[in-house]
Amino acid sequence: MHVEIKTSDIRPIRQTFSHVARRLGADKPASRYQEATLDMQPTTNFHYRPLWQPEFALYDQRRTAIVMADWYRFKDPRHFYYGTYTITRAKQQEGTDKQFEFVEKRNLLSTLDESMLDSLQNVLVPLRHYEWGANMNNVYCCAYGYGTAVTQACEFAAMDRLGVAQYLSRLGLLLDGNQGAALGAGKQAWLTDPAWQGVRRLMENLFVTKDWFELFVAQNLVFDGLLYPLIYRDYVGAVSPRSGNAVGMLTEFMSDWFEETGRWVDGTVKTAVEESPANAERVGQWYRTWRDEMVRALEPLAARALGADGAAALGAVCSGLDARAARLGIQS
Repeated sequence: MHVEIKTSDIRPIRQTFSHVARRLGADKPASRYQEATLDMQPTTNFHYRPLWQPEFALYDQRRTAIVMADWYRFKDPRHFYYGTYTITRAKQQEGTDKQFEFVEKRNLLSTLDESMLDSLQNVLVPLRHYEWGANMNNVYCCAYGYGTAVTQACEFAAMDRLGVAQYLSRLGLLLDGNQGAALGAGKQAWLTDPAWQGVRRLMENLFVTKDWFELFVAQNLVFDGLLYPLIYRDYVGAVSPRSGNAVGMLTEFMSDWFEETGRWVDGTVKTAVEESPANAERVGQWYRTWRDEMVRALEPLAARALGADGAAALGAVCSGLDARAARLGIQS
């Protein structure tokens, strides 16, 4: 018996969905990111307006002073949609969990002296409340932003902030053998310590900032651009050797996340700035206002974290942020 196997070349009738093909061309295959992003937000046939803001539609471009001819010009250089985002974070979580297990198994934090424990409780642990605030701000950008290209990435960033807060909570629990005293001390520092009150005040001011793109710039470019290098680079770099580099291991995810997310933040801001001179002027005003406010708010925290070296470290961080902003077209 002779069996002959033949292959057939089946060509698809179309390469992608029609709403994606209208942007890319009918004969061009689309990536999963493009199919999950382009023109996914509804634009017509809404059944109601928000009862709390009836002057706006459910999705409304007027919720920000930024004006874009096409809101899908924004692109995430990481090409994150739900699938790639969750896969990437799951792999990172596996690595971070192993680092926490390593530190806990060998009791690397059990030998810290009282001054070191006090420093970590009053500098690192309170950041879990900062991260919760950053989560709220990115959720706001997702809720009131325009275009899936922006809003889905903001939601991913919001979930990342909860993850960072959880890692900081785990670090706090390791400081006192899972008793929770360090978490309580960190909360009191956030609420009452003079070193934190400027940061807390500005975070609460962001909660009532209505323009979602201004909030995006303030939180993700300015606040994070100053605080993350100051704490996770300068402070952790200074104290980690005293813990056998355990603190550096436990905060490695934060440093990696900041570098990765910064590419998306930079791309988003640069796209808005390059759209028009009016956008560039407005973003520049927001940047300068919030940068000056945040630098003043961080001065006591930098002194608490780095002592006499705090002012110089904060100045270097601010200069670095200004250079980053200049690359995005922002006049600082």
